[in-house]
Amino acid sequence: MILSATHTYLSEVGRPELMTRYDDISYAVTGGIATITIERPDVYNAFTRDTILELNEAARTAEADDNVYAVVLTGSGAGFCSGADTTDMPNWDTQSPEEYGAFLWLIQQFVWKLRTMATPSVAAVNGPAIGAGCDFALACDLRVVGEGGVMREGFVNVGLVPGDGGAWLLPRLVGESKAREYLLTGRDITPGDAVDIGLAVELADDALEAAGELAAEIRDKPATAVQHTNRLIDPQRSFDEYCREAAAFQWECVVDPEHTEAVAAFNDNREPEYDRPTED
Repeated sequence: MILSATHTYLSEVGRPELMTRYDDISYAVTGGIATITIERPDVYNAFTRDTILELNEAARTAEADDNVYAVVLTGSGAGFCSGADTTDMPNWDTQSPEEYGAFLWLIQQFVWKLRTMATPSVAAVNGPAIGAGCDFALACDLRVVGEGGVMREGFVNVGLVPGDGGAWLLPRLVGESKAREYLLTGRDITPGDAVDIGLAVELADDALEAAGELAAEIRDKPATAVQHTNRLIDPQRSFDEYCREAAAFQWECVVDPEHTEAVAAFNDNREPEYDRPTED
């Protein structure tokens, strides 16, 4: 994997934007929002092993950056991510189960990072999200779909199981019965269906633009409260565990200057002004 130089330039809105370009993806931060874009449009952003390595690095970079308040994941061109690039796959007949598991683990790590990081993530599903690409969208905290944003857990169609997280994620997002329908039939989740079943926030003419607006809305809230709230949303946690963790998180919010400013702004009937070291 070769990483080219990082450079800063003025974005279309006149603010500095930080862009890091890899071979298969790009990573741009502007206005406190990190946008990760898979850049393989000729294959609807199907990924290779190198792509996954780059996605993992970009997700870790976003999570570690205190000046990133939200993440948007999308694909270039007409696709979000069409899954693994089969032309790049090794001949598994000559590989061991351990070698196959190591490759799958790389994909699972990206899904897990999206799922667990405190920084909220929004998938801009601008085009087909198939197989592992669907799992990438499901792993984000929120999803916005475009007219072409079909999602499909199509593993059974090619004689595979959802090895990247789909059979774990989808039931938690839409319920067990609906998840079984899509997982066991390999049917498309159309953009309209995604909104109807609560999988997507909205169906937008421009998924990336709408996802950016949603990310900006989240960014403009008190950051500590947003991240701790995101941590608390965990269907696996018992109510007792939730209450104990919520008490600790609430105290951190109470002593946070952004909480003080938010309350003062509410009382003064004005917009809050947070003291953040962003690039604006």
